Amino acid sequence: MSSASSSVMLYAAAISSSQMAGAVPEDAKELKHHLKDGKGFVNPWRSYRDFTPFSIMKAMISHKFSGDSNSPDTTPPTVPVVKPEFLPSRHTPALRATWLGHACYYVEFPSGLRVLFDPVFTPRCSPLNWLGPKRYTEQPCNIDDIPTIDAVVISHSHYDHLSHPTVMRIKELHPNVHFFVPLKNKQWFIKCGIHNVTELDWWEARDIKLSATDSKGKAGEEDPKITETAKTKDSSNPQEILATIECLPCQHTSARTLFDKGHTLWASWSVQSGGKKVWFGGDTGYRAVPKLPKSENDYDTKYGFPHCPAFAEIGRLRGPFDLGLIPIGAYDPRFIMSSMHANPFDSVNIFLDVQCKRGLGMHWGTWVLTEEDVLEPPKLLREALRWKQMPEEGVFDVLDIGASRVYADSETKS
Repeated sequence: MSSASSSVMLYAAAISSSQMAGAVPEDAKELKHHLKDGKGFVNPWRSYRDFTPFSIMKAMISHKFSGDSNSPDTTPPTVPVVKPEFLPSRHTPALRATWLGHACYYVEFPSGLRVLFDPVFTPRCSPLNWLGPKRYTEQPCNIDDIPTIDAVVISHSHYDHLSHPTVMRIKELHPNVHFFVPLKNKQWFIKCGIHNVTELDWWEARDIKLSATDSKGKAGEEDPKITETAKTKDSSNPQEILATIECLPCQHTSARTLFDKGHTLWASWSVQSGGKKVWFGGDTGYRAVPKLPKSENDYDTKYGFPHCPAFAEIGRLRGPFDLGLIPIGAYDPRFIMSSMHANPFDSVNIFLDVQCKRGLGMHWGTWVLTEEDVLEPPKLLREALRWKQMPEEGVFDVLDIGASRVYADSETKS
């Protein structure tokens, strides 16, 4: 056995395996993330510093003219793109995750459940098809290439996570697909003519029951049956797929225009099925870091900036997770982006707080949204893993776009 494999096994063994299923934080019922007038949501922690859309634009313009800004070079080659291979049937003995670019993952659970997270299959992440951030890496596949989609999980309403053309195409190809969204996002789907939608608040969960047939609307297909319980066991009936999907906190915000910031909720998610549990981080920050000299490390102990406590609560009450899908990009300039977007050092802390056994990076490699060089996130991730004295490979990794990683009980395969 290699030394790297030994390190991975020892690390996994150190994670607690008995947690409080169904428990919620003591203050969850206070709904501190809800605005008092009921018209939106906030991040209720000291780790968040709020910016209005206009203040962000002003800060970015000022930063650009300061001479400190960076324009990332997207000249190929950048991130390798491979054609994804999806399993031909629902039969799989292991958990399998495929990165389809940015924050989109397709996860095949051992139960047969197939879940698509934050899909955006368009050239631009923008309300306009001719303006806005354009892909600098190729789209690895089309929605038509994905054989089965049972559930689509959406983290929030930003255009790089929620795409109208993509959602409509998924619904066309998979008419019985069920969408899971954070609170107040359901109305957007209903306006699109989509009614198979469940919206949840933080710490709310639903059990789902699906017919184990092809999801493209063939005879005998049933829509998911949602119950109110937050705890389930996998059915012994091969004609059923049971899973628990739970909406959990993260530190971000939402908007579809310049005038609806925070009107809908943002979230991370837990999906448990077939004896495997996945945490999807969505889009999140970890700490609010002020403007510092470039030579300064904002994790220096002399600073002690507060970090978001929600991730440790998730780990304590819902962990451990077999796999965490965690954002590692779109973080520069740090003094503007840190409240909303994690850099790789934040990402490794989130990974540890949430109690993930393994992790895969996301939220990079697709669109230029911020100023870090396009290949910097995986380099910084390796530095962050060394900083925490963790293996640089085999625990928290990055994939090529379109590539898959299999997580069996005894080994991990690409």
